[in-house]
Amino acid sequence: MADQIDDPEELPSTAGEFAEEYPEVWEQYSDLGEACSAAGPIDDETKRLVKLALSIGAQSEGAVHSHVRRGLDEDVDPEALKQVAVLSIPTLGFPQAMAAISWIEDLTDEGET
Repeated sequence: MADQIDDPEELPSTAGEFAEEYPEVWEQYSDLGEACSAAGPIDDETKRLVKLALSIGAQSEGAVHSHVRRGLDEDVDPEALKQVAVLSIPTLGFPQAMAAISWIEDLTDEGET
């Protein structure tokens, strides 16, 4: 699972600027993410889907885009990514789930007509 980003140029602008301005903090933050990922038996695809679900729950369009992009790079089925948003309907509500679906479809072919 490719969650550690070593080159700040690969990050969105604000995060990249933060990483350049505070490299020691960024390194520790990055190491924490890696340690959390390695802390249990969950397989990489499931971790990606869980992170997507957390991003949807946090209503973070940027994080949803990030985890969808990474999921697609890791060959996660786009339908599985979309199902995470569908599963959020009873917990988060229909409007938030529809927003999440639109954010997911921003990066998949499903949103194109």
